[in-house]
Parts: sequence; structure tokens; C-alpha cells
Amino acid sequence: MPTLRIPETVRDELLAHAREGAPEEICGVLAGERDEETHRVETRHPAENVAGTPETRYEIDAREQLDLMERIEDADREVVGFYHSHPRGPAEPSATDAELATWPGRSYLILSLAGGAPRLTSWRWTGDEFVAEDVRVVADR
Repeated sequence: MPTLRIPETVRDELLAHAREGAPEEICGVLAGERDEETHRVETRHPAENVAGTPETRYEIDAREQLDLMERIEDADREVVGFYHSHPRGPAEPSATDAELATWPGRSYLILSLAGGAPRLTSWRWTGDEFVAEDVRVVADR
């Protein structure tokens, strides 16, 4: 099973961002290192959600996404994947998420705030479907 490793502080920052952004979905880019089996998140890069209905979907402006990716590459890091929240929905990719996924081999992390306790899952996009990743929260270095 593919794995996404995420530091405790980055997880905590993502959860805080999701709570602050509710009831709208929040989104951004994850940076770090990746190989075929394991993606290692080092930093998160928040982006503005420019979707027409941000309560139920997310969209990163193309120019902002390009700027974030250039910043990540300039820091000698890779785009590991993307993240967004589901303030009222499950921590699973929606049909819209699958429809809009465009980066095969990248992680798509979802933070659900539904049902009390927040839940964090991650999914690797194959180009055709999402495959569940094992999420491992690791101590900060």
C-alpha cells in the first residue's frame, strides 16, 4: 500500500486551516520528497479556494498553483500532492474530486470535519482512480 508520511506540525496546521475555513473547503499544495511507494510531506502551501461553490468543492487558481509549484521547485523540493477539506462530508474523494484530479502519482489528502473528530485520509491518483494511502503521522525532526 502506498504511504504518505506527514509531520505532526503540518497535520496540526492543516487541521487548524480546515477549522478556520469552515464551512468552506480549504485547499493547497503539499511539498517534500517522493518515490514510487512513499511520499514524505515537509511543508504545506495554502491556496485560495476560487471555486464558485466553495462550500462543496475546491479549485486552486492556475496562476497561484504555478507560483506555488515554482516556489517548491526553487526550494529543491517536489510537489508531493494536494490537500483540501470536506467540512461536512466524509474523508473520501467525491465524484467531483475524481473528475478534477489531474496529477497522476500524486497524493490527494482530505481532511473531514464531519461527525465531531476530524479525520485525515490520503489517496494516490492513478490517472483513472484514487487508491487509498496509508497515512503515517511522524514526529517532527
